[in-house]
Amino acid sequence: MSSLDRLTIRGFKSIREISSFELTNLNICIGGNGAGKSNLISFFALLRSIMEGNLNEFVSMHGGAGDLLHLGRKVTPYMEFELSFGRRGYRFRLNPTPRDTCTLTHEARYYAGNARWWEFDSDHDDSSQMVAEATGGTSSSTYSKPVYDAISSWQMYHFHDTSPTAGMRHREIIQDNSRLRMDASNIAPFLLKLRQEAPKAYREILDSIRLVIPFFDDFILEPEMFGVKTSVNLSWTQKGSDYPMQPYHLSDGSMRFICLAAALLQPVPPATIIIDEPELGLHPAAIAALAEMIHDAARRTQVIVATQSPALIDYFAVEDIIVVSRETGASTFSRLDERDFTQWLESYSLGELWKKNVISGGPTYE
Repeated sequence: MSSLDRLTIRGFKSIREISSFELTNLNICIGGNGAGKSNLISFFALLRSIMEGNLNEFVSMHGGAGDLLHLGRKVTPYMEFELSFGRRGYRFRLNPTPRDTCTLTHEARYYAGNARWWEFDSDHDDSSQMVAEATGGTSSSTYSKPVYDAISSWQMYHFHDTSPTAGMRHREIIQDNSRLRMDASNIAPFLLKLRQEAPKAYREILDSIRLVIPFFDDFILEPEMFGVKTSVNLSWTQKGSDYPMQPYHLSDGSMRFICLAAALLQPVPPATIIIDEPELGLHPAAIAALAEMIHDAARRTQVIVATQSPALIDYFAVEDIIVVSRETGASTFSRLDERDFTQWLESYSLGELWKKNVISGGPTYE
């Protein structure tokens, strides 16, 4: 599947405009609180919602159309988006309605073989005609289906909730294993499937976990019948013992790292993996292992990470870093150029330069 290589967003949340912004296979976004990193991730969630036919469910859950428009309706009349996937492209507009929902208009797809944008009929509905074409099975679906498949595969991971009530600490039916969910609530059946069908990837995940949790041996992952359903939980064993430990025996940081390993080392990754603040709760020694897994994933697919960890960015090249800042009330995005920091990097690491504010990305006072 094709990865997203260029992106234009106008009028969405704190993003007044970013135009033809280039994305590579490895994109590490840094910035202060409120700079706009989460709003970029929210854009990916918006696109997935459109592919799934849930546009206005997304709009409602985010406060309505007025809250999505940059600085509200009086400043921004509509939102525009354009995406490039190599030789293919997709663009559309979201218009607010009096009911505070959105209509999807000005949809168009691009194919380099035709060297032009092809406009869909604008019917001011909340459903995507590009999706209808891509899933319709007609000859024209060959133009839009690769874009639809790529966006539909995007996975956004947010492993913040590791509380006793979090889904990842409880049983889940074994059939919920096709892909790791955003909150890893199905991590047990997902790992069970990998152990059965992709043992090499499963062993790589175990090896990474053991680097960070030295006493960890293996998962048990034994399905059990509960009434009419068969479910499994994340039970495990310690080295030197066959006593079945339970998910509640894992610390928050250990649980998060297990989820990160499963997401980043999965053998058939989505077209794009997006992870928000993966460093939360991790011991400093785990940061190196996390960075190695991110690099590994980026060799196989596109990875976008939002982080506030100077220790984490030390493991990446200058050109991997995207600085998110605010200027005059709007988010800005800029990829670093190594030529601007050559002399500094002789004495300091990237993380040190960020903490010293040589690399911008801290709080912005307007």
